[in-house]
Amino acid sequence: NHLLSCFLYCNGLMDHIFVCQNRTSCTNWYKTSMHFSGTLDAFVKITRYEGLRSLWSGLPPTLVMAVPATVIYFTCYDQLRDFLRYGLGFQGSHIPLVAGGLARLGAVTVISPLELFRTKMQSRRLSYRELQVCIRGAVAQDGLLSLWRGWGPTVLRDVPFSALYWFNYELVKTRLCEQSQMPQANFSISFTAGALSGAIAAILTLPFDVVKTRRQIQLGEMDSLGVSLKKTASTWHIMKEIWAELGYRGLFAGFMPRVIKVAPACAVMISTYEFGKAFFQKINLDRERLGS
Repeated sequence: NHLLSCFLYCNGLMDHIFVCQNRTSCTNWYKTSMHFSGTLDAFVKITRYEGLRSLWSGLPPTLVMAVPATVIYFTCYDQLRDFLRYGLGFQGSHIPLVAGGLARLGAVTVISPLELFRTKMQSRRLSYRELQVCIRGAVAQDGLLSLWRGWGPTVLRDVPFSALYWFNYELVKTRLCEQSQMPQANFSISFTAGALSGAIAAILTLPFDVVKTRRQIQLGEMDSLGVSLKKTASTWHIMKEIWAELGYRGLFAGFMPRVIKVAPACAVMISTYEFGKAFFQKINLDRERLGS
């Protein structure tokens, strides 16, 4: 078990999750040439030793995943929110909470295999042929459901994230509109509300992201060792292990990179989405007026 843990985590990227007890003898398979002191240091060293393109490793599956995931997610959220408000007559701040969580649950279930592929490509340098062999081996050993490995931790991370995000977003947006005395949010209000809401949700759900990443990385590593992962530990069990090894710092490993990534991404995504909705709503209203 110790050797397997070293194989998984003593690679210069995941050392903050696992403390090696015998670094010399169990890491001959990998030359740990890089150790990162922070996010900026990681950017510089990865670019220097692996090239600028390595910063975009896993981009194609990310793009393939992002489009359907975003379409499913936002469409479901808007439809569920309007249905709860106008179809069932519910009122209150809990509506974005429920609609956001349910919308994310559906999107995660559909996109989970693509998320797995992306995580594997970003965890270590794999060609598409090597990735295909890795995935086929996992399916042959553990069945088709192995493509949804990490679905549970992903749901535990993304569903609460989306619920918290939409709850805070609608709340902050309303407050900012009231302070600005604007009937409808403009681009800057949506951007600010999206960034704040994304940062809060990212921090609160970070432990589930750590667990999800640890479990998904096992796919390629188990295949490389010729080991079939018959039974995976539960999310709570992995959290207890991380807590026992590294304390709360282990559960919040990667805190700053996640906030730096999620907050602006949420801000750009929601402000662009709101702008697009307002733009096309105006076009539709103008067409209706001209038609009448």
